[in-house]
Amino acid sequence: MKKIVFGLFGVCAFATTAYAETVTDHYKTVINRTPYKVEVCTDKQVSGDKTGDMLKGAIIGGIIGNNIKGEENGGAMGAILGGMLGHSNSTATGGTARQCEVVTRYNEEAIQVYSHSTVTFYDDGKQYTVRFQK
Repeated sequence: MKKIVFGLFGVCAFATTAYAETVTDHYKTVINRTPYKVEVCTDKQVSGDKTGDMLKGAIIGGIIGNNIKGEENGGAMGAILGGMLGHSNSTATGGTARQCEVVTRYNEEAIQVYSHSTVTFYDDGKQYTVRFQK
């Protein structure tokens, strides 16, 4: 397409009196983003769930109960007692806890860069505009 337009422009230039009125450079805005890392801390609600401590106690109690000689279903009894002790001795509490994480943020800078140029010319009373790159 450019070859045809410039070819016609060249033919018009020799056949008639075409002249360039203006040549204009056009620019566009581009945003440059530069990343940086920052630590962000927030207070979050925690449940104070004692389930984990209860399960640990049940597992340990079951292991100990299975090793008691002469006791039938010692593992089950040990698991129940261990679970109860694990739950009652748990230090888990609800409330708020401070939690921090590293996040990526960006500094932004707007700059003007060259986009394209246009030339406006007249031929036989008609105005033409051609877009091109320098």
